[in-house]
Amino acid sequence: MSEHVEWSEPEGQAPAAAAVTPADAADAARLVSFGLQPKLQPARDQEYADLLRRYREDPPFARLADAVATGLGLIVLEVSPRAGMAVTAAEDSVFAVRMGDYARRTSADGGDRFLHGLAHLAVAAMAFPRPEDLADDGYIGRVSVNGVDAFVRQACRRLEERADEQGENTDPATDAPGLEAAWRIWVRRSATGATKDARRLAGSTTGIVAKAVAFLTDSGFLQRTGDDHGGTYRTTARYQLQVRDMAGSAAMAELLELGVVPVTDGTPTLLPAEESDDLELVADAGLPFHSS
Repeated sequence: MSEHVEWSEPEGQAPAAAAVTPADAADAARLVSFGLQPKLQPARDQEYADLLRRYREDPPFARLADAVATGLGLIVLEVSPRAGMAVTAAEDSVFAVRMGDYARRTSADGGDRFLHGLAHLAVAAMAFPRPEDLADDGYIGRVSVNGVDAFVRQACRRLEERADEQGENTDPATDAPGLEAAWRIWVRRSATGATKDARRLAGSTTGIVAKAVAFLTDSGFLQRTGDDHGGTYRTTARYQLQVRDMAGSAAMAELLELGVVPVTDGTPTLLPAEESDDLELVADAGLPFHSS
């Protein structure tokens, strides 16, 4: 008579993981697709909210969603009820937004492309002027079109003063790096331009800022809050994450180190900086797109 033997897993060996099903893969891809719709809010879409909950409570599903995002050239910044599935595109991703492409849609002029990049830099600096603003998940930055233009013009005055003090107030070479070349281009451009019906010219500096904030609004980074001061906006969690994550910008740090600290209610009023080392921007703050 043979003896019955009970078979079991060897001691210390974890049971085999459940196989990933096509339905799991579809759900993971669906979650990533929600993340690519920056204006979609989890609180207003039950399927999105359910998939976010599954991501947080089901580690294998979270790993699968992360893998789907990675395969698409996306970087997951955060997955939470406040930000949804916040993703940004890696430089080689088909979803990457490049400054050159953005600028070509606005103007064929090389100087204008430079100004559009500076406008985005200024919006980010004005929205999050201190490292603690970037670190605080509850912080909401506020900007206005006229306020950003005034911020840049004030910075330009500081740069001009610095150049005068150093005996360098001469026109730089066209390929000169940094903000020293930028202020000369910005201050020579009209703030609003002039049309017979008082419309803002697209090539004016406020027109350029307006284009930048419209792009950021369409991308889910800003929300329009009013029409005062050329248009007022508030930041979203996605924009905070984006500015936190993107590659460091020496120009942005230089902009803040000039001692021009904007009031964060979005008005064009500017205040001198306090004497503090805390005003230096964190190293990885930057722009919401890749350089060409």
